[in-house]
Amino acid sequence: MTVRIEESWKEALSSEWDAQYFKELTDYVRQEYASRQVFPPGRQIFAAFDAAPFDQVKVVILGQDPYHGVGQANGLCFSVNDGVAMPPSLINIFKEVHDDVGAPLPVNGDLSRWARQGVLLLNATLTVAAHQPLSHQGKGWETFTDHVISKLATERDHLVFMLWGAYAKRKGEFIDRSRHLVLTASHPSPLSANRGGFFGMHHFSRANEYLIQHGKTPIVW
Repeated sequence: MTVRIEESWKEALSSEWDAQYFKELTDYVRQEYASRQVFPPGRQIFAAFDAAPFDQVKVVILGQDPYHGVGQANGLCFSVNDGVAMPPSLINIFKEVHDDVGAPLPVNGDLSRWARQGVLLLNATLTVAAHQPLSHQGKGWETFTDHVISKLATERDHLVFMLWGAYAKRKGEFIDRSRHLVLTASHPSPLSANRGGFFGMHHFSRANEYLIQHGKTPIVW
């Protein structure tokens, strides 16, 4: 099956493209895009991979599924395009970055600047129907993104995985903590973050310290 995705990822995930689950997933997704409004735009489904090639990934941030409002999802978890109002979870992420590393609060929510530095902004489910959160769960995307995480965890060394919330923590349980830095916290959504366990966790500075320790360029958050 021909999939439009960055070449190093196409090679790394070559075993997936002709797998039965992926064929069924592709059929489902194509039907969804043909029959209703689905996000992100089709050309951006694999935007996280296109922006951060396999051998350049340094940090993985795991989300659950894309934003389901019009104009929000752009293929990078937690990110929205310039000019789109920032969702509450993203605002809380920026607050923590500011408090942690002193970076100024940005004027837009486009996280492609992180992705270009090797931050894989990966949602567990890569598509969603408009105004129906989690509507594309259980269709095969989770199997695909499990393979993505496994590929990184087994073929790369000294990566940083940021797992926020119970769902992300479960999805990353198998990652070898002796080989990678796994940072866990509450989800940055207001309901979770304001109860404690996200603010003050210093994930961004800890990630950079780890990257420097292992001879990698830190992320400009």
